[in-house]
Parts: sequence; C-alpha cells; structure tokens
Amino acid sequence: MGTEIINLRRARKVKAKAEKDKTAQANRVVHGTPKKLRDLARVRSELSTQRLENSRLDDDIDQDK
Repeated sequence: MGTEIINLRRARKVKAKAEKDKTAQANRVVHGTPKKLRDLARVRSELSTQRLENSRLDDDIDQDK
C-alpha cells in the first residue's frame, strides 16, 4: 500500500528544529554581524581603496579635473 509509517516523536523534533532554525535566521538578520567582522571588512575596504588610489598615474588625476 502507498502509505509510509512515520515516527511522530521524530516528526515533532524535526518540526521544532525547523522552527528554531527559522528563529535563528531572523535573529541573525536583526542583530547582524559581530563588531570585529564589521571593522575587519571596513579596514579591508579602506586598504583596497588606498592601494587603488596609490597606484593611479599622475595623468589620470589631471584628466579628472
């Protein structure tokens, strides 16, 4: 026959875990990333911008004006 026997206790645990994962994902969005990671991303961005500016040729700067 086409029906499958399921363990209700296991099904409840799977459902509860899915609910916790959903709540955890929402909390990650609300609270964002840790301050150290934000600072690290900011510093990396500033460093790459600084390297780009330092590697520009003088002729490029004159053309921008």
